[in-house]
Amino acid sequence: MSTPHEEGFRMPAEWEPQEAVWLTWPVNETTWPGIFDRIPPKFAEIAAIISRHEQVRINCPGPARDSALFHLRKAGAARERVELFDHPSNDAWCRDHGPIFVKNDATGEVALTDWKYNAWGGKYPPFGDDDAIPRRIAAALGMRRFAVPAVMEGGALEVDGKGGLLTTTNCLMNPNRNPHLSREEIERLLADYLGVRDFHWMNEGIAGDDTDGHVDDIARFLPSGGVLCAVAEDESDVDYRPLRENLEQLQTFRDPAGKPFEITCVPMPEPIFFQGDRLPASYVNYLVINGVVLVPTFSQPERDGRALEILGECFPGRTVHSIDCVDLVVGLGALHCISQQQPLSSGESL
Repeated sequence: MSTPHEEGFRMPAEWEPQEAVWLTWPVNETTWPGIFDRIPPKFAEIAAIISRHEQVRINCPGPARDSALFHLRKAGAARERVELFDHPSNDAWCRDHGPIFVKNDATGEVALTDWKYNAWGGKYPPFGDDDAIPRRIAAALGMRRFAVPAVMEGGALEVDGKGGLLTTTNCLMNPNRNPHLSREEIERLLADYLGVRDFHWMNEGIAGDDTDGHVDDIARFLPSGGVLCAVAEDESDVDYRPLRENLEQLQTFRDPAGKPFEITCVPMPEPIFFQGDRLPASYVNYLVINGVVLVPTFSQPERDGRALEILGECFPGRTVHSIDCVDLVVGLGALHCISQQQPLSSGESL
């Protein structure tokens, strides 16, 4: 059987035209202990903003449908651009349990890759319903599905759409994912299924991140061809050393032409804690949609303002829209973690 890459598929960059953004409606109250009542309205707020620019498709189990519709209406979502799919789930992190979409530029076809999902190394069972989400989406959309014999989460991967990939060894090489696979074998799977050819490995992620170091909290490709990198300015911060090492690694990387990447640094927010635990708050966990960049903020006017200014410069021609994520990050993720973009297929219009 041929691989997606052999058939001409690749994973597009997030800033390429999108048909829709997928979310998974929150139903697991233990993810946000003591504040869950604030989370459905926050998801509805985010969905409403996205719906002004493109389709929003939500994995929403039947019992939660009425509540979801209530919150979506209250948030002012464009109802004609919101679709609910009766897909049961265990948690709300669609970036990781959702499909990773690929596109064939020659034919315009969009398909999905279905990687195994084990809740970041078996940390949060059960996760069977989450693991089934890509299969359910493929069936609902009548879309081709490429099943991959390996564990992978979308938040662990950042691509530029041209064959480049950023990731971390602490996550992809963690024995709680694919202990039977070598680094070379993992690279081969990424090449075969996502069209990746240039691999850029960093070490680890930020404090409080229960995913073992997802890259979407620390570094992202930019449309200019450069890279955005999170940095900690306080040398006493536990994140200072690992983020400094990541920056130093990025400075050694080269693009396909052999040139170093132009690196833009964005400072981390001031540390945020919940019930004594450090939360993985990062401005790098933004979401790019059609015409807009949705940026997480954390009720820190000075730091938030600096981050919004930097992101605006990184995405000229796009509006930067801030979304308060103080409550959302209690669940140990933010805007990028809850979402998964579906590329625009040829023949469709924005």
